[in-house]
Amino acid sequence: MIKSMTGFGRRQGTWLDGTVTVEVRSVNHRFLESAIRLPKSMGSLEESFKKAIQERCTRGRVDLVVLFQGGRGGVRALQLDAGLAKQYHQALRTLQRTLKLGGSIDIGLVAGFRDIIALSDQPVDDPKLTKLVERLGLQALHDLAKMRKKEGTLLAHDILSRINTLKELKGQVAGRAPAVGQETFDRMKARVEKLLGGEIPDLPRLHQELGLYADRCDITEELVRLDAHVVQFQHTVHSVESVGKTLDFLLQEMGREVNTIGSKANDATITAAVVQMKTELERIREQVQNVE
Repeated sequence: MIKSMTGFGRRQGTWLDGTVTVEVRSVNHRFLESAIRLPKSMGSLEESFKKAIQERCTRGRVDLVVLFQGGRGGVRALQLDAGLAKQYHQALRTLQRTLKLGGSIDIGLVAGFRDIIALSDQPVDDPKLTKLVERLGLQALHDLAKMRKKEGTLLAHDILSRINTLKELKGQVAGRAPAVGQETFDRMKARVEKLLGGEIPDLPRLHQELGLYADRCDITEELVRLDAHVVQFQHTVHSVESVGKTLDFLLQEMGREVNTIGSKANDATITAAVVQMKTELERIREQVQNVE
């Protein structure tokens, strides 16, 4: 069954008289991208965490962060975000030029933004603490994967429910389609007879032309292709692989067939069903954006 790209995992442990927390969250992304924030003393864990993420996820942006709070096992440290400080400085200069303001942009003004300089707890280098963080991180990743799977199951139920609605609408269109060609033929024939005053010089030729015109309204091929796409879509939803991109492609093909049906049929009943089919496809597409 499909998996969602969104999820969250959190595990907490104690170290001396403080707490250690590992949080992992994932959001939608075209590819797999991981961002791991670790204390400098635990840089050796980055590769193992990246490998663990790759084993559990194939798409999505995954953020893993380690937090320390209190305790005698760490020291207080200042963290400076120099890149953010440069952005603040550039934004202030742009604002100054735009509004033609005087004055200077000094260190006191820039340092006033709280998120540039922050105080945090940094752990000391201790192998036992590193082992604890590694264990908590793997447990949090397990929780993340479990949540992604659970949300994927919910997504699958909703998507398949809408696909069934789409199939019902397609059945209505297929039931109406055979009559459309004959009705088109009869309607155009009546118009021609009215224009010619009932005198038709070449009746076989007229029937041939009207038949060709009515044949342009035939949507049998589109219905067959749409049915094939729906079957493949349902099969793909039950796959255990990463299928988000495949489902998105199939939705594009289904949308193309539905659009062609609407433009060729030229029938009010079919047009109404096509509008509902497009609505369901759009709702399915919104859900598929969350699929791994």
